Amino acid sequence: MKKLIFAALMLFATMGAFAQLPSVQLKTLDGKSVDTATLSNDGKPFVISFFATWCKPCLRELRAINEVYPEWQEETGMKVIAISTDEAQNVQKVKPLVDSEGFEYEVLLDTNQDFQHALGVQMIPYVMIIDGKGNIVDTRNGYTDGSEQHLIEKIRELNLAN
Repeated sequence: MKKLIFAALMLFATMGAFAQLPSVQLKTLDGKSVDTATLSNDGKPFVISFFATWCKPCLRELRAINEVYPEWQEETGMKVIAISTDEAQNVQKVKPLVDSEGFEYEVLLDTNQDFQHALGVQMIPYVMIIDGKGNIVDTRNGYTDGSEQHLIEKIRELNLAN
């Protein structure tokens, strides 16, 4: 029985590790449509970070990544795509926040939380690491100081594997 449960858990974990991004239409900060199934980084890994302007842990995480982002990009070629889950009535707060923080991330707006729901994301902050082939290879929700280090470690592993 234990072997069967273990096998089922391993199969589930493997399936989740290679899931592809679903196709959902989001908007950029300047109003252009983006199909989430086409998100990529020219064959290099990238991070998707779900956040909201009112979410303090989300902002702590994005600020922590922002401090080391240029070094991470130079070392690995990775990028971050930040997905705002702010609802339509608060979406006007996103661009001023991004500008005031100096975030260099690509920022997309998920005002109806369609992308969030399509991925089964229950809580934010929520980060995903996508490999160069578009597979979701790692996910994490919540943030504690220093946990951003896991992101770069995983991206380094992915780069070594290629």
